[in-house]
Amino acid sequence: MSKVKTGKYSNFRERNRKSQGYLLKKILMDYGLSFCRFLLLFGMCFLILQPILNKISVSFMSEPDLYNPVVISIPENFTTDNYKLAAELMSYKETLVNSLIVSLTIAVLQITVCTLAGYGFARFKFPFKKFWFACVMLVILIPPQTISSSLHLHFRYFDVLGLFKLIKDETINLRGSALPYYLMSAGCMGLKNGLYIYMIRQFFRNIPKELEEAAYVDGCGMLKTFIRIMLPEAKPILTSCFLFSFVWQWTDGFYSKMFLGNTKLLSTSLARLSDSLGAYIQRIIGSATTVAVAYNNCIIATGTLMIIMPLIILYLFAQRGFVESLSSTGIKM
Repeated sequence: MSKVKTGKYSNFRERNRKSQGYLLKKILMDYGLSFCRFLLLFGMCFLILQPILNKISVSFMSEPDLYNPVVISIPENFTTDNYKLAAELMSYKETLVNSLIVSLTIAVLQITVCTLAGYGFARFKFPFKKFWFACVMLVILIPPQTISSSLHLHFRYFDVLGLFKLIKDETINLRGSALPYYLMSAGCMGLKNGLYIYMIRQFFRNIPKELEEAAYVDGCGMLKTFIRIMLPEAKPILTSCFLFSFVWQWTDGFYSKMFLGNTKLLSTSLARLSDSLGAYIQRIIGSATTVAVAYNNCIIATGTLMIIMPLIILYLFAQRGFVESLSSTGIKM
């Protein structure tokens, strides 16, 4: 064995001498690059996971642990009371079901209309095509907060070509219902719809047109080709867009507060969790009091974990399609 190692090292020294030290420099450079990649990936993972791990640690701490300078990451008095209290304050079961229904229906509606729009931009020619696609890009760039007043007035005094005003002599107030959500999603004006149209359009443009032409030769119509050929090919990007839509809807607070103020959702319940905690403690004590900052942050961290846990489970089941689609949406103008 020693002779084999000696021969191996002597062979390397001979090759390195013939290359005038280039072989050794290349090996050292490869090791250096690998070490740099390791440090970069470790740093990125730490920045992403450290806040989550910190919230997990705090969520299992009792109130005395929060003020104990000795306790840093591992709770001394392990407890699940924080989860029970957060679930009670957020009405977790009710808000979970409501958020699941709203997020699923909105995501399905958004992906349906965005798939049709993205396919149209990718394959068909129509007047002002570039102009309309530029409008889609503007939907991505313009934050919804800039049009909040217009949305409020539009759905507060909702009308269709003046018909409601003509028939009932008054407009319809859609505030407080889920209908504005669905109308905006069906009209490609929902949350991040422009991004989904762009991603789906890029994916369809990367699919060879020969697939559709072969289907047309075999007698398939346009609709049948789209359903049987194009949609199965687009499964990865549709999975990714569905994930994006579901997650953004699940955590959205802007549209939820504007249109769904009467519906209990996880995102709005988390935003009110601090006030709910103050009212709960005041009800127990029987007099006005101030909640300690550390304990308030502990309950908020617990509520945050309870919201993101379903999203993590969803991603674990759909991560393969998500990763595949990201490599298939390159920019192609």
